[in-house]
Amino acid sequence: MISGKGGTGKTSVAASFASLACTIKRPVLADCDVDAPNLHLLLHPEEREVYPLRASRKATIDPDACRHCGLCEKYCRFDAIHDGRVEPLACEGCGLCQWVCPYQAVQMEENLSGRWYVSDTRLGRLVHGRLEPGGENSGRLVALIRARAKELAIQQRAAFLITDGPPGIGCPVISAISGADLALVVTEPTLSGLHDLERVLAVCRHFQVQTLVCINRYDLDPQGAEAIMGKCRDMGTSVIGRIPYDTAMVDAIRKGVPVVEYGDAPASQAIKDAWAAVVDYTRA
Repeated sequence: MISGKGGTGKTSVAASFASLACTIKRPVLADCDVDAPNLHLLLHPEEREVYPLRASRKATIDPDACRHCGLCEKYCRFDAIHDGRVEPLACEGCGLCQWVCPYQAVQMEENLSGRWYVSDTRLGRLVHGRLEPGGENSGRLVALIRARAKELAIQQRAAFLITDGPPGIGCPVISAISGADLALVVTEPTLSGLHDLERVLAVCRHFQVQTLVCINRYDLDPQGAEAIMGKCRDMGTSVIGRIPYDTAMVDAIRKGVPVVEYGDAPASQAIKDAWAAVVDYTRA
């Protein structure tokens, strides 16, 4: 599940797909939106394994060795050093301060960038992670999560590995879709939705990942939805779902459950139809 932009509802669709997949066999799930993960809000995971991610370095200054010559502060382009102290959130880990220090008072130390987890949920095993505030290298964290999720899927002979991907078209998205059999793009009928849909479809085409499209809240702007469908036709991508605006989606989120488990709402039926189309595609 990818979206090009944030806020399109892909996590709600991913959680619903996880629930529907259980009618075939419990899937393995991965939340690769490590900058702002929220799949756990609907799945309520119980953590089983916790791993640190140390993917960046920060400068530290030994006060006993430092002679306050000021060279490190002078040459730091990120304004991260003041009065012989390093501001960790400002430090970019470039190492220049260590190189210019004549007293070897500066050391580069590995920094805790985030953590990732393997958890149990009632819908299947979930691999997920979270970056620390200001943490870097989300692409590497996504790669770790996907590798572990794939390993679990093979071990459990799971029928599906469902990934809630990050928004955008950058490194985390590329890491999330690499090697995937199918990318479902969840979009919305807005100008930004159309613009970012075009970009993310181009990324998938570049990496030779097959794509399908689902339009969420399509009835809020029927003309915008038609524009998206026209763009998908031009780019050779099928639209397999059109989810109407439905307050049941919000109510389900408040209850902490996938919308397909929240009653016979219009949005629920539309997601079930989209899931059926995805299953047909994977069996073709």
